[in-house]
Amino acid sequence: MTGYAAATGEISSETGSYTTLWDLRSVNGRGLDLRFRLPDWLEGLEAALRRMLAERIKRGNVTLSLKLSRAEAGTPPRLNAAALEAAVAMVMAAEAQAEARGLGLAPMTAADLLALKGVVDSGPETVDQAALVAELLSRAGPLIEAFEATREAEGKALSGVITAQIDTIAALTAEARHAAAARRPDQIEALKAALARLSDVASGVEPARLEQELALIAVKTDVTEELDRLGAHVAAARTLLFADEPVGRKLDFLMQEFNREA
Repeated sequence: MTGYAAATGEISSETGSYTTLWDLRSVNGRGLDLRFRLPDWLEGLEAALRRMLAERIKRGNVTLSLKLSRAEAGTPPRLNAAALEAAVAMVMAAEAQAEARGLGLAPMTAADLLALKGVVDSGPETVDQAALVAELLSRAGPLIEAFEATREAEGKALSGVITAQIDTIAALTAEARHAAAARRPDQIEALKAALARLSDVASGVEPARLEQELALIAVKTDVTEELDRLGAHVAAARTLLFADEPVGRKLDFLMQEFNREA
């Protein structure tokens, strides 16, 4: 069953802001084949998503992609007071040593101090992976629901097409049954006439043997059994269309049986 869903969003936390782009799609498959394209640095995300999908999807070749981008521009810089005090102390110590040796140093500006490594924090370097994974999983739920909705819509459309075909088969079966019943008297008379002709020309053949052969011909021309099986297949197909389980293989087998009886 084919299906598709996509979603974009933003995640904001103390450890950073992110933009997300989800893509979930599937094509027909005999079993369930799950494939993922995810950020490899997020531990545990793939395993959790695999469980979520396997609980709700039973068949299909399914691919789930996630593009996660960190919005660095949205993180304001912060002054590291401790690092600034340490930097000022080092500058003063350097100036004192230079003065003791009779050397002059250019005056230090605020911009020079802020440019020193560690004085200004552009944002936390670490990421709370557990919190980020949990938030991503909460976003995956609605995505899977939207994905399932597209598969369900296609399933309903296909069910309508198959139902119409089954209705046609049922109507043709009923017409064939009526036609077979209507022609039965004519068949009986035709067989009697054939028996009379054979009796005239086949004087050396026992009448009982002729009657047996004609009876076999009558059985072969009787389509009641085939029509009964077609009716049973129609009923079975209708039941399968309302089943709460994968029925593709069973329907495929029924199609072969329909063709055999036809």
